[in-house]
Amino acid sequence: MKHRTHPRPLPTRTALTALAALTALTTAACGSTREADGEPPRTPRASPTASRPAPEPPSASPADGTDVSACSDGNCEIAITEPVTIHFRGPGDDGRATLSVTTVGPNEIEYEVKSGNTRSNGGASGPGQGCLTYLRDRGSGNSCGTLDSTRPSPLPDAVVIQATTGADGTALLHIVSP
Repeated sequence: MKHRTHPRPLPTRTALTALAALTALTTAACGSTREADGEPPRTPRASPTASRPAPEPPSASPADGTDVSACSDGNCEIAITEPVTIHFRGPGDDGRATLSVTTVGPNEIEYEVKSGNTRSNGGASGPGQGCLTYLRDRGSGNSCGTLDSTRPSPLPDAVVIQATTGADGTALLHIVSP
């Protein structure tokens, strides 16, 4: 038995136009980094995208300068250039937390957060990189990647810690309590 092969017909101009339009729509939908309210997403990204502007460098004059004691109430914005330990008001009944920055340098930061029985580690390296740590009464979570240096929004029942690297070896830390 002999199999006949039929040549495939060439796509019509209409089919090619439809395919091009579908490809353009799909690409536009996947490339969007804006949320419905017009604000960029706050979740860090593993790598920058062409449609998102470059991250902002750390602020030249953070609200609390380099004063580590400004963080004791759980709300601060400071710049650091060397390892430091910060004690601050944490979530829940125990009320105390510690942020220990172990490494800070050009485009890099590493730290550990302790609150009650919860421990969380964060670290980032590269231009515009950073980490967000969310401390809650019964646990924590981390997310690291591309960040800008703007202050994170407060969350109910959570302390938010944001550490953003700087090219000059200055890292910007935000601690935000509800």
